[in-house]
Amino acid sequence: MSEKSHNIISLNKNKKRGKSMARVMIVDDAEFMRMAIRDILFKHGHEVVAEVANGEDAVQTYLDIKPDLVLMDIMVPNDVPDDINCKESLNKFLVIDHDAKMAMCSSLGQQILITESMKIGSMGFIVKPFGHDGMLDVIRKIGEPN
Repeated sequence: MSEKSHNIISLNKNKKRGKSMARVMIVDDAEFMRMAIRDILFKHGHEVVAEVANGEDAVQTYLDIKPDLVLMDIMVPNDVPDDINCKESLNKFLVIDHDAKMAMCSSLGQQILITESMKIGSMGFIVKPFGHDGMLDVIRKIGEPN
């Protein structure tokens, strides 16, 4: 049974040390991962503007909300090879917004996907399991407004 899309618009509009924090959209098919990422982001003052469980809903949600950054899991249906799904996901976003700031998330041992996603246009890559510092570093580098 597949999980339906789940959007959350947050009210966490913190500013940390006088600096605006990133408005982040989380795209992950695993609810527990969205929750873990959301908790880390909230604890560090970032605003989670949406959570989405699938790539199709993610594009429309992105257009509606225009987040500073999208953290997207490389979601792999059983019948689609990893590299095809990675390319499709990134390309959908970059076609609708060439300036979209995307960071991909995936498991250890996915060096080929990391390389491919960076070639296509991902601005960062977070390896699961991730520590707070690694994810926050990516967000600081690409997602926080100047």
